Amino acid sequence: MRDPRQIAVVGVAGYSGLELARILLRHPALQTPVFYVRDANGTKCLSERFPQFRGWGEAPLRLLSVEAITSSGAGIAFLATPHEASAELAPPLLQAGLRVVDLSGAFRFRGAETFTSWYKLPAPHAEWLSEAAYGIPELYCEEIAAARLVANPGCYATSVILALRPLTDAGWIAPNTSVVCDCKSGASGAGKDPRRDLHFVEVDQNFKAYGVFTHRHTPEILEHTGLSESQVVFSTHLLPLARGILSTIYVTLKQPRTVAEVEELFRRFYAGRPMVRIWPAGTLPELQHVAHTNFCDIGFALDSSGRRLVLVSCLDNLGKGAAGQAVQNLNHMLGIEEQTSLQ
Repeated sequence: MRDPRQIAVVGVAGYSGLELARILLRHPALQTPVFYVRDANGTKCLSERFPQFRGWGEAPLRLLSVEAITSSGAGIAFLATPHEASAELAPPLLQAGLRVVDLSGAFRFRGAETFTSWYKLPAPHAEWLSEAAYGIPELYCEEIAAARLVANPGCYATSVILALRPLTDAGWIAPNTSVVCDCKSGASGAGKDPRRDLHFVEVDQNFKAYGVFTHRHTPEILEHTGLSESQVVFSTHLLPLARGILSTIYVTLKQPRTVAEVEELFRRFYAGRPMVRIWPAGTLPELQHVAHTNFCDIGFALDSSGRRLVLVSCLDNLGKGAAGQAVQNLNHMLGIEEQTSLQ
């Protein structure tokens, strides 16, 4: 019988995988996780490979294979792997009876054609797409708790969806108006693979836009806000810092609202959700307020007409945007408080 508190982690070499290790090694409800790598380089425990974990316990480091994971007795596997690797690894793990939390984009969409169109890759095993729960627990906690497969959202998508969803659910956004999502991220959001445009001398003292109208998080935003592609302008920028996302979102409301009404809408929508913090009207969050946390902070400003609304949504792209949210989803799967090991 598989133990849901015994965890297998694939992909610890990346930034999200390392953040996941930091959280899981301190998680009070879990056994010591086992980490799987393609090349152990002669090391047998995590702290030998990553000295920052010395004194945290001797977490085993093992060579990656599906058989090694399925024979371990683990009940839940985290895949902090590229999309292609997740698409290959998840199905046999699921078939062996494990539950899977995937941090890649491989299973984020109901339709295989959406993945193929935006990721320019062959669609993953289509039979699993309809079973995957989209891993924003503030919106889908019941589905996540029961899921065998959880598709962890993209970091930009999380910041935008959490900011817009109260408005779209309430029907407050004016039809036939543009929703501009102007988003900035630290360099760790691009992953750890060596790329010239991410070298220190390219990023330092620089600021640039990229992926305009082509960013892969666009279809997530559309699917989970209900907005049309023609209505959303989603622009992404690279900040000269390691981590963090700040999204400034411009919305036109269907009818005039007061600041009290806007604040009440957001507070009511996220009541009882400890990982989303709503700021008082007229105050705006900053990256330093969410760095190294699993919080998403949302603030807003409303113009004198009561119709032009600016939202600011901040999170740590490695925390609430990746590993932290993955553990938040794990907590729902285990039936324990969602903020366990995250505060």
